Amino acid sequence: MKHSMALRAVTAADPGDGEPSTADLGAIEREMPLILAEVELLDAQITTLDRTPTELDARRLRRARRKVLAARRALANHAAGMTLSGGAA
Repeated sequence: MKHSMALRAVTAADPGDGEPSTADLGAIEREMPLILAEVELLDAQITTLDRTPTELDARRLRRARRKVLAARRALANHAAGMTLSGGAA
């Protein structure tokens, strides 16, 4: 019974009816390069599941991994820059 009451409280506290807020959409937009890079890496990994990777497959995997790392670095730097510029001085 407590669980259903807590669930009702959470859903009642959300006035957006399940729609993402502007802040949520902004966060998704900032993370989109990372999401796309991870999808590209996953695609490269899937293509090598049922066969021996060729040199071209290996290059594709390396390129996809570097792209994911670069996107993660950019996202982390962006987040660090926001916390530094938004701090109290």
